[in-house]
Amino acid sequence: MYHLPNITCMNILMLSSTFPYPPTRGGTQVRTFNLLKYLSQRHAITLVTQRDIDVTDTEIAGLRDCVDHLVVFDRPPNSGTTAGILRKIQRFGIFLQQGTPPSVLNRYSVEMQAWVNNFVQGGKCDVITCEHSVNEIYVQPHLHKQLKTIVNVHSSVYGSCRNQLATGISENALRDKINLPLLRRYEQNYCSKFSEIVVTTEEDKIQLQEFSPNSQITVIPNGVDLVSFPNRIADPGGHRLIFIGAMDNLANIDAVCFFSNEVLPKIQKYYPETTFDIVGSHPAPEVLALQEKPGINVTGRVPSMVEYLHKATICVVPMRTGFGIKNKTLEAMAAGVPVVASDRGLEGLTVDGTSKSLRALRANQPTEYITAISQLFDNPYLRSELSRNGRQLVETEFTWDIAGKSYEQVCLGGDNL
Repeated sequence: MYHLPNITCMNILMLSSTFPYPPTRGGTQVRTFNLLKYLSQRHAITLVTQRDIDVTDTEIAGLRDCVDHLVVFDRPPNSGTTAGILRKIQRFGIFLQQGTPPSVLNRYSVEMQAWVNNFVQGGKCDVITCEHSVNEIYVQPHLHKQLKTIVNVHSSVYGSCRNQLATGISENALRDKINLPLLRRYEQNYCSKFSEIVVTTEEDKIQLQEFSPNSQITVIPNGVDLVSFPNRIADPGGHRLIFIGAMDNLANIDAVCFFSNEVLPKIQKYYPETTFDIVGSHPAPEVLALQEKPGINVTGRVPSMVEYLHKATICVVPMRTGFGIKNKTLEAMAAGVPVVASDRGLEGLTVDGTSKSLRALRANQPTEYITAISQLFDNPYLRSELSRNGRQLVETEFTWDIAGKSYEQVCLGGDNL
């Protein structure tokens, strides 16, 4: 690992309302964990987080070993009763008046706020990082004048909502149409509070720069743990497709339903033995229902994602919404699996074009998926080319050491480099 010379040790307060351990949880957790793991090599990390009911004491002990100081609060409960409905109405009223979305208030902890205030007022940190924009609520607007404050935006909430409306996959279109201008205002307001903004893709940088033209915004993509996702040693051939990801996530649900209904049956006409493994935790009812279709296997959570990847002929990433760089795409490339993905699935990655090696095949419409997948099924040389080039791309540009070094530079502010 490359070590920066003459690094000044910082006291870093990291705020994460999602519990970032074990990193196999994926999603926002894997980014938070790997960045704090890198920073903890040379800096004193105080991590403040929340536990859901499924977080075990063993996991808390494991995370505590990774940082200097771990503070854990219980996540505020969600109420499904009438009182919960009234509370939602109250929160929407606050959204209208104060500009804080219900999704942020849903995780807000008064106790956690008080702890953060006392810690900062005691002068115990040099830097505050909010790991995901939902944690911005704990940072007071004036703090950037006395210490460095960073918000690590995993994806633009305004951009995501706008895209879901545009693609017609919103869970509640009326609600989201009402929320859209409010989310725009919210994102503009919270961006102005921070010394630095970090995003995962150039697309999100452009979006947030529009909201906050004077902000310092740095693009730091996600990475892959190359030990956990080793390159496969052989091409299994066959006609086995795979999708990986948390299967209670709206964007993932839409992706597999679209692919299973609009693409897979047409591929199976040409390649009758084609199977489609949907691999990921917490499959929603509409995902479980896909098992009734020929060739589809919904696994739920599995002990080893990479074992399923290595058995697959092709990994498909048919995302139609969801902003930010996709861990699933990077992990498939790291594992040496050829990827066929949409523009959303390839966001933040340079995979094609006349001046670049071909690293993945791009598809957005059903006919484009059929063409790309057929090419790969029929051409082992093309599969080998994508496997080799995809792995090389991850090794050279998308490791957690590379991401961690960039994040450290943002925390330092360039003064010690």
